[in-house]
Amino acid sequence: MITLHFPRGGILATIVLLSSCTHGDGPVTDIHSFSDPTSARTTHADIRWDLDFKEQMLRGSVTWTVARDDNTAARSNLVLDTKSLVIEGVRVGNADGMRTATYTHAGGSQVFGIPLTVSLEPGDDRVEIHYHTGDGGACVQWLNAGQTADNTHPFMFSQAQSINARAMIPCQDSPGVRFTFDAEVTAPDGIRPVMAAENLEERGANGAWRFRMPQPIPSYLLAIAAGAIEFKSMGPRTGVWAEPSVVSKAAWEFADSERMIEAAEKLYGPYQWGRYDIIILPPSFPFGGMENPRLTFATPTVLAGDRSLTALVAHELAHSWSGNLVTNATWSDFWLNEGFTVYFERRIMEAVYGPARAEMEAVLGRHDLMTEMAELPEGDTILHVDLEGRDPDDAFSNVPYEKGYLFLRLLDETYGRERFDPFLKAWFDGNAFQSRTTADFVAHLKQHLLDDDGTAIRLEEWLYGPGLPENSPEAESDAFDRCETLAKQVLSGKIPASGIPGKEWITHEWLHFLRAFPDDVPVARLTELDRAWNLTNTGNSEILMQWGLAAIRSGYQAGMPAVETLLLNQGRRKFLKPLYQELVKTGAGKARAVEIYRKARDAYHQIAVNTIDEILGWKQ
Repeated sequence: MITLHFPRGGILATIVLLSSCTHGDGPVTDIHSFSDPTSARTTHADIRWDLDFKEQMLRGSVTWTVARDDNTAARSNLVLDTKSLVIEGVRVGNADGMRTATYTHAGGSQVFGIPLTVSLEPGDDRVEIHYHTGDGGACVQWLNAGQTADNTHPFMFSQAQSINARAMIPCQDSPGVRFTFDAEVTAPDGIRPVMAAENLEERGANGAWRFRMPQPIPSYLLAIAAGAIEFKSMGPRTGVWAEPSVVSKAAWEFADSERMIEAAEKLYGPYQWGRYDIIILPPSFPFGGMENPRLTFATPTVLAGDRSLTALVAHELAHSWSGNLVTNATWSDFWLNEGFTVYFERRIMEAVYGPARAEMEAVLGRHDLMTEMAELPEGDTILHVDLEGRDPDDAFSNVPYEKGYLFLRLLDETYGRERFDPFLKAWFDGNAFQSRTTADFVAHLKQHLLDDDGTAIRLEEWLYGPGLPENSPEAESDAFDRCETLAKQVLSGKIPASGIPGKEWITHEWLHFLRAFPDDVPVARLTELDRAWNLTNTGNSEILMQWGLAAIRSGYQAGMPAVETLLLNQGRRKFLKPLYQELVKTGAGKARAVEIYRKARDAYHQIAVNTIDEILGWKQ
């Protein structure tokens, strides 16, 4: 049991969080869940949802199958996490029958929600909960037709990571608890629901769409989306869902998905999820992608038209091993998901597109990491981060991704791939469909790879120390060296802006070229670049974000309408956060940021809203 004390709204709140999961050394406490799966653990969900677009809510029920501890003759409680859910009724029982349950739904906190505690009698192994979603949940976003690509039908999608599943379904909302599920979903005419699960051909008796997930997943990977979408196949086990005007473009962009799966399997073993499909969500999706099993959720900002941003697919695909197959047991172990995945992603990119492309990704990633760590509290630059009393989303950064990647790259370079690859494959194989901690990985590392206790590679410093250790690997890119040289020559006037080989560059080279600019580039130089390459009107969101930062820093007013357009027309937090942070550095910039945000805020997902509210000091 963990008791947290922290101030919220001027009041000292005391929250008792009881969730624990099993790992190599026994139960692990999850400080972000009220549940206690050591005594009663949910193992399967039967979900019935009706998508009510008019009221913008999920209505329905979930029936949990519950595995109880050995003392099943005794009474006990099933504690579930909820947030912004309206509980209509609860029944308990077993295969022989169900009855009205005794339960409480009270207490909790603004951050973690409200625990739902259901009393179980001897023999009870089913809990049926009827409910609907309420206001203020951060999981499901409902969009009107005007907020979609085709402007014809409304759209909805979920984003459960990290602790937002509890705002969609009463559950043991911990990555240490895994379950299978069956689902039936009804939707209005013209709306096609899809889930991160097997889409069953046969419809339900009431016309409901049916889904099944036979592999056990944690709650943060439960996902649904629905809209006027179509499917286009890309290969024997790959395809893309999107609105009609987007689907062919997306299928072309992601045509290498099957090659990526084959490359991944050669590295670390069979893909164990059946199909790998992608859905392109509306622009308000707050992330680049989300690795929901069998169905990656992706932002439309990766549709660059040149396949230069397909590292996102490699990343989300790699999660099918690191994250979905072997999952971080708590959110303090998040680097086990993301650091492993970035490493795996770059190995896939290396196999499909060559080492030079993978090194470009690594150089850009390290730049992002160093830029962000300079602004983070020291405690948030630690891989095994302390999240007590915090929403994990509030500590979201590049640290678990890129610092985690650098640690694994260090192991790769120190011990060689002939040893490291079998070691990593054994980690995935030996822990498949289980949740693991940093301590578990350290034990595996010491037993199967290290030549000493970790002193030589500074193991403790990497996992539990702030910043980057001195033995951090450095990626190198000849192409990027040329970009830096050209940036200096353009800025000094040695060559005209039209003299760079911009038509030959992929997105990565443009990004590195622009990142080589100092903060005080003369407006005349930016004007010259814009005239030569029309950067203000680029359709590539990655380049436009970097160009926007240069425009804000240098006071290049001709570029500001493009910044505003980007902030108004997409909600990807990766772009929103740095642009708003740069704007608020001056009084005039902050006024402009507030003006833009006032128009854009309602279209952003709640996850992005929470971030930008803090940057702007936003008050309702």
